[in-house]
Amino acid sequence: MTNAHTPSPTRPLRLRNRGAAWTLVVLTPLIAELALGSTPVRMAWLVLLWMPVYGAGVLLIRELVARRGRGWPSILLLALAYELVEDGIGLQALTSPHLYDAASWGARVLGVNLPYFEANAIYHAVFTVCIPIALTNLLFPAHRGRPYLGVPGTVVAGVVAVLGVGLLRTVTLSEDPGYQAPTAFVLGVVVLVLALGIVALFVVPAPRVRTVAPGRQDVSAGRPGSSGAAPVPSLGYLAAASGLATLVFFGLSFPVFGAEQPAFTEGLTVLIPMAVTAVGVVACYHYLMRTASSPAWTPRHTLALIGGALVAHSVGGLVIMAHTTVDRIGLVVIIALTVIGLLLVDRRLRR
Repeated sequence: MTNAHTPSPTRPLRLRNRGAAWTLVVLTPLIAELALGSTPVRMAWLVLLWMPVYGAGVLLIRELVARRGRGWPSILLLALAYELVEDGIGLQALTSPHLYDAASWGARVLGVNLPYFEANAIYHAVFTVCIPIALTNLLFPAHRGRPYLGVPGTVVAGVVAVLGVGLLRTVTLSEDPGYQAPTAFVLGVVVLVLALGIVALFVVPAPRVRTVAPGRQDVSAGRPGSSGAAPVPSLGYLAAASGLATLVFFGLSFPVFGAEQPAFTEGLTVLIPMAVTAVGVVACYHYLMRTASSPAWTPRHTLALIGGALVAHSVGGLVIMAHTTVDRIGLVVIIALTVIGLLLVDRRLRR
């Protein structure tokens, strides 16, 4: 029995788990909203409103996957479910003919804004879900793959996330007054989200376990085994490639430089850049899974991949989201702070 005056050996672990959980909760809206500029610096206080749906939502995804012993494929499926909940039920931008001008992006099929859906599904999967989780893994490597919360904490995260969706809907009513998504669509989203959850947590197989050399860290779970792994490129190459891929994604998926549709298309021709984007995302996923399965992959490679994407996504925000001088200056400052933060984390990893 532990003496009342002797610290419990599990107490530091619990404190670290809570620190990791709160880090993920805070990082998620900062990366997904503030660093993109969709929430401009002059309105940074709104991050507090987004924290329940973003922070608690992604924490819930991470906890469910960790408790089921699943990996990145399951996280990606739940990220798709997250997008359906946020934009299908909360914002209801997937079907709204007015909000964010999403209906003018072209290819509005059966009342659904398809280009908007694809763009945001990919964006949320990468920048709202995967990058915050991967970055938190780097900051708290001893807890990677372990639940941060107990069962009560996970339930609380789920409740807060649901309340966050309700809060999101309340805020959106002022931006898109009078619009309500069709009931059949909302029910369909609920069924699809439940189906994605079941597949992610009960159908997708658990990741293979492989031995990791001392000083190295397996960047992901759920990828193929080390057999057939692609050669690991340099840190600079990874950062540059992920940055370029991010900018290409923005150019193909979002209207830029005053265009109404992505990639300066008109009407259904938007399906072409949509198809190119989908093929590119699948190719990048398979390449990363093969490359990161190499024993030569280290946490610094993970950080380089994350860093290039983060910097490029704020650069993309300068073009897509920034509308005032203050917004642009704010994003430039965020880019500088991002680079400094990445260098500090890299220094920690090298130690």
